[in-house]
Order: sequence, then C-alpha cells, then structure tokens
Amino acid sequence: MDKILVSGGNRLEGTIPISGAKNAALPLMIASLLTEGTLVLQNVPHLADIESLKRILTNHGVDYRVEGKRRGQGGNGGKTIHFSTPEIVDTTAPYDLVSRMRASFWVIGPLLARMGEARVSLPGGCAIGTRPVDLFLESLSAMGAGLEVEGGYVIASAGSGLTGNRYKFPKVSVGATHVAMMAATLAKGETVLQNAAREPEVIDLARCLKAMGAKIEGEDSGTIYIQGVDELHGATHRVLPDRIETGTYAIATAMTGGNVLLEGAQDNLLETALDAIRQTGTRVENENGGIRISRGNEPIMPVDITTEPFPGFPTDLQAQFMALMTKAKGRSCISETIFENRFMHVQELARLGADIHLDGQSAIVEGVDHLTGAPVMATDLRASVSLVIAGLAAEGQTEISRVYHLDRGFENLEEKFSRCGASVSRVSE
Repeated sequence: MDKILVSGGNRLEGTIPISGAKNAALPLMIASLLTEGTLVLQNVPHLADIESLKRILTNHGVDYRVEGKRRGQGGNGGKTIHFSTPEIVDTTAPYDLVSRMRASFWVIGPLLARMGEARVSLPGGCAIGTRPVDLFLESLSAMGAGLEVEGGYVIASAGSGLTGNRYKFPKVSVGATHVAMMAATLAKGETVLQNAAREPEVIDLARCLKAMGAKIEGEDSGTIYIQGVDELHGATHRVLPDRIETGTYAIATAMTGGNVLLEGAQDNLLETALDAIRQTGTRVENENGGIRISRGNEPIMPVDITTEPFPGFPTDLQAQFMALMTKAKGRSCISETIFENRFMHVQELARLGADIHLDGQSAIVEGVDHLTGAPVMATDLRASVSLVIAGLAAEGQTEISRVYHLDRGFENLEEKFSRCGASVSRVSE
C-alpha cells in the first residue's frame, strides 16, 4: 500500500494548475444515462472516483471514449470523455458497485426517468456519517415513483413515467438536488424544487442539462423550475474548476508562507472560504485568469468558521482549514454543521503536536509554535490532505498511510506540490 512522505519547512512558490471538479464531473457523467445521444465532457480530472464511475456506468450500457493526457503527464485541462448510451441494458445497480462510491446511487434518477424502473442498492454508511438517502426517495416519490426497499435495494417504478410536482427539501442536500433535477427533466409537466442546493456543482449540472435540451430555470436561486421534455440530446460541456482543490492549495500556501498562482481558479466559486483565508493575514488576489495566494513571515491569525451549504464555508475544506489553524497565533473555533463524525482527523493532527479539543460539533484549536512530523493515517479524502498540509509546516518527516483516499479527489497531488518546492513523495511498501 502506498504512503505519502512529507518533509516540512519549504515555502510553496510557483504555479499550480487547478483541475476540473470531481464533485461536478460525477453527476455530469451520470447525466449521460438520460439520452441516447453522446455527451462530451471536457476538463474531466484523472481521479480514482472517475475511473470507478466509468466502470459502474458501463454496467448500465454506457460506452465511453477518452481523449487527453494520461494521469501523471502534467498540464492543465484534464481529459475529454465521450459518453454514449443508445440503450440501457441493465437497470440494476448492484451492491458490489454502489458500495465502492456513494455517488453511484444517483443513477436511480436517470434510470427511473428514462426507463420507468430502477433497482439500486442502498449505499450504506461511510466514514463521515450515515448520509441517508431519504431526501432522494421523497423527491422521486413526489414525482409519482413507486418505491420499495427490499433486501438492501431500493426498487423504484414509474410505469407511466414520472409526473412533475412541487417538492420542498426539508434540508439542503446536494446529492438529492442532483437526482431530483435529473429525473424531472423527463417528467411530464413542471417540477418545482424548493430549498434546493445552490452549490456551483448543481449549477454546472443544470447548465449541462440545458445544453442537452432540458428546460430549467432558477438553478442558482434555491428554487428550481424544470419543465419536462420528451427527450434529451447529446451536448458538449466543460467541467468547472475544482473549488475544493483551489481552497486546499490556497490553505497550503498560507500554511507555508508561500506565493503561488492557482491557475484557472475562479474566486466566485468559494468566496466565503477565500474571505476566511484573507482573515488569517494571507493575501488573495485575482491575477492572469487565476488566483494568487501569498503570505510572508507574518503570523497566521486565528479565524472562527462554521461549515454551511453554499455560499457558506464548505464542509470539504473544514479539515484543511483546521490544519492551518494549528499554527495560528491564538485560539480558533471550527464548527461542523453538515456531517456528523467529520472530526476524525483531529486525533491524527494531534500526533503532529496540534492542540485541539472537541466540544460536540465544534473543535477548539489552540495554535502551537511548531508541529513535529510523525506517522499518521488518513481517515477520509479531505482529512488525508489536511495531514499533508500540516506536514508541510512540521519539523522533520510526516508519513501518511492509507493515501488511496487522496487519489479519489486530488489529481497529481505530489507533482503539483513538488513543482512548487515542497518535499512530497509517494512510496510503495
């Protein structure tokens, strides 16, 4: 099993190209099930989750053709993938496939809309909480779907097709918004989704669906109006830049007192997070089609944050920001409101010398003068990169195991860090 070795003490200086967003690419790929035409997605990142979903989609009859650079060849622009589904050959998503990636449960929407039936395994729990699928099912039920749960599978049917309706999400859910919006594109009549997620990835999916012929309005407002159509057609769509990768490298640059241009990054995708980074004493400026992050020898100032749905501070940057706060000159409070159980990185950061105390869904971080490298273990995708960030500022070497989590969400991480002067390498046992 691979490990990441980080030797701390080097400033990050240079340019880091920002990849296409994984959290946008996954629902876009699943949207290919909605049409017999070819959906061409550009700027798709080279990630383990992308590869897994490609294999899952082939189970349903999706053919794909890949263009672009291979993993590890560097550059910015990702790859282009052509997805074609002239025929759905299987409406079952089995447990052995869905268990590998929770997002694969989202196929239930397009399968039900296009075929009138779907049999999809419940995804089970995960390391950062149970993430129930009740909102997914309630929104589909509102459109007339018959739903049963049997033997660990959701069995959905809509023999006469889905019918548009009004549904208000009890709480904001990005995944449920993706599923309901995709399903509603082929439903009869109008669907109104209230209290819908407004994340950039939701807006990106809506733009792609509209390019495929869907009639959607209000995707950025929290209330989405979808007028169903008889069929969708092929289209070409470019995946938006990854705001979580942007924020991660911005935080890493702040941690090392570096100066890095995040090439291709868009500040409108994470304004709240960038504002929090500014409050630490770090400079954040738009430059040459990207964002420049810089901090000299000034101390890192403590900042309190609370994770919230967009446009609030993203839960997917909480662990990284906590790593930054371990070196702040004072006390900060980090509150997690999206997922339970998302503080498992705390005990690993403590192994490096961090002073963190948990109080329910909040973490109180007392900044320390120095961190010391040690063996640590990644617990999930975002926690794993928080350990890399901490290791960049630690004295000596940090050894991070279970780094397969990193491969799920960060393209060419070691290369991007190394090109900016960091000592980050991968070793195989």
